[in-house]
Amino acid sequence: MDEQGRAKSVSFDLIIVGGGPAGAVTALYAARHGLRTLLLDSARFPRDKICGDAVGGKAIAVLRELGLEDAVAALPGVRFRKVVFGSARHVEAEVDLDRARKRDFVTGFVIRREVFDAFLFDRARQAATVCEEGFAVDDLLWDGDRVCGVRGRDLASGATREHHGRIVIGADGYRSIVARKVGCYAIDPSHWLVAIRRYYRNVGGLSDRIELHYVSAVTPGYFWIFPLENGLANVGIGMLSSVMKKKRVNLVEALEATIRDPFFAPRFAAAAPLEKPVGWHLPVGSSHRRCHGPGYLLVGDAAGLIDPFTGEGIANALYSARAAAGAAAEALKAGDIGAASLARYDRALWSGIGHELKISSKLQWIARFQPLLNFTVRKAAGSEDVKDRLCAMIAEEVSREEMTGPLFYLKLLAK
Repeated sequence: MDEQGRAKSVSFDLIIVGGGPAGAVTALYAARHGLRTLLLDSARFPRDKICGDAVGGKAIAVLRELGLEDAVAALPGVRFRKVVFGSARHVEAEVDLDRARKRDFVTGFVIRREVFDAFLFDRARQAATVCEEGFAVDDLLWDGDRVCGVRGRDLASGATREHHGRIVIGADGYRSIVARKVGCYAIDPSHWLVAIRRYYRNVGGLSDRIELHYVSAVTPGYFWIFPLENGLANVGIGMLSSVMKKKRVNLVEALEATIRDPFFAPRFAAAAPLEKPVGWHLPVGSSHRRCHGPGYLLVGDAAGLIDPFTGEGIANALYSARAAAGAAAEALKAGDIGAASLARYDRALWSGIGHELKISSKLQWIARFQPLLNFTVRKAAGSEDVKDRLCAMIAEEVSREEMTGPLFYLKLLAK
């Protein structure tokens, strides 16, 4: 104990703040690099996490690399094989992902985050040197201008403790205390989405497909219906924060109005909500945020890496986790954990997903033009060639960049 009654800990190579998918996968990769790791989370697992619950093929590819794909496939949930795109005029185009030609492409799953996160955290608990649940980080420790640890509270006992580490990784979500303390946290409505989720039972018409409906109430954004196990469904709606504020949209009211729409109402006639609508913020990667500095890295939502067009965040969270663990291992091996050394993480991260995020940002902007969205969905609904092209884009056989240029839409005119 020090003179102020704080318990001190031994030093770790990495202190990972946050045990969600980004933090858990960072711990798993850190173990592969032989790093001594402390994993902290204020919650106790299992715990709910507000989300759309979709785990796409890009995320599954990372989990496959970790040898976890089969275990994830066995979790309660639904493997989706189709994606439905619906226009504001209620025209639907169903894209069959099994038609993808890419041999290593895998479709995704819809798994409640309470289940998915607990699974990953349990694997990370086994891989980390030390794991503490119910520990809330309140502040960072500093050695000059370098982060060298964390200070926090055991939520059960109230005891304050300090943990020292050579690198601190902020994996603590969109309200990241690590990002706040290093000056990387900023709310810019132009680069944030807002969404609400509500679980239902007995929604009609559920199958092995996820549905994205670009309803006029939340342009640019969408209403979703994702199937879950045992007749459950994740239903929600979201849009760009700046537009929501400008148009004064109430998302709860927009969700209720959409469900009452004559097109959707029959599917919800026998449905029972299991909770009140719950909301969250999504910092998207339409802005290249600072995500590293002396003694620290930010991953996942703490780094603002959510796809601006789809709103999907798990895949980029896992990608950033892998990049962060690798960059940390290299920096520690070199004996240099300064900002310039840890910039290797930023380079690896943005060289891997930066172009994709840039394209998604353009697509988000294009999505503001509802007539163009309606036109695209209508053409896809009536053309197997267009559906196959969209499938190829989802499977990353061809770049989504095609959809950002006028030639794509001119070609649609001929379909």
